[in-house]
Amino acid sequence: MKCRRRAFLQVLAGAAALPVVAPIASAQPYPSRPVRWIVGFTPGGATDVIARLMGQWLSERLGQSFVIENRPGAGSNIATEVAVNAPADGYTLLLVAPAHAVNATLYDRLNYNFIRDIAPVASFTREPNVMVVNPAFPAKSVSEFVVYAKANPGRINMASSGNGTSVHVAGELFKLMTGVSMQHVPYRGAAPAITDLLAGQVQVMFASMPSAIEYVRTGKLRALAVTTAARSPALPDIPTVGDFVAGFEASSVYGVGVPRKTPTEIVARLNQEINAVLADPKAKARLAELGGTVLAGSPADFGKLIAEETEKWGKVIRAANIRAE
Repeated sequence: MKCRRRAFLQVLAGAAALPVVAPIASAQPYPSRPVRWIVGFTPGGATDVIARLMGQWLSERLGQSFVIENRPGAGSNIATEVAVNAPADGYTLLLVAPAHAVNATLYDRLNYNFIRDIAPVASFTREPNVMVVNPAFPAKSVSEFVVYAKANPGRINMASSGNGTSVHVAGELFKLMTGVSMQHVPYRGAAPAITDLLAGQVQVMFASMPSAIEYVRTGKLRALAVTTAARSPALPDIPTVGDFVAGFEASSVYGVGVPRKTPTEIVARLNQEINAVLADPKAKARLAELGGTVLAGSPADFGKLIAEETEKWGKVIRAANIRAE
């Protein structure tokens, strides 16, 4: 009888220990499986290229695949909804792009609140737009452009890669700060817009640096200025718009976000690894080739920047009365 009781107590003690032992045995360092990275733009574009580069570098550092999942449409809102509704376990990332700061005001109704629902992880690059014209256009500087535009109100067509894109709102900010009148001509992407600019069908574009830089280097487009506060190392001889229009600044910041309730230790790990990538001279050089400048920092730094950009572009969208297509 005592033997049976002793055996029963041993089994009971072993069963009670299982819930404690099992989680410890199954705990694995992050990441222990492939990570999907949601990108709200089509494959092959400048934004997609940036995500794929960073995904490759993170894969090399962490030993797991970072798989790009393109979910284009609705100005990146489709991709953002996918990320917002994904499990908050660190295995779904979202490429944060300028569209997220714009969309908060551009769209009247969204099924999410970006600042509330997406936790910032890290920024990794800031890219200027570049104010470009066809070489046959008479203006050779921003000052000459403003003089010409005011002498020919409404006769300049300003191309963009789409309504509400960073290319569009940079141009609208320029209009607001200079008082010039230009007709906005939205295209479905940068490629067709630049094609018409090369052909002289439109006169100016505040193009993203990756989409325009080779045309500038080969003389097929004339760069009047870059839109960041400082000159771009990619085009060091080109002045800034701010050199002529005091206080002007427009740039594209890219980074990574995750669903809001993702564990802080995973956010911290990703931030640490991204900043380590950005410290690598090879990564800096590759981003510089695309016209970007490394933008390292903490999750809090990135969150502050997102809030500032959202407020800034909200003011421009309201002042210019921009509406989603």
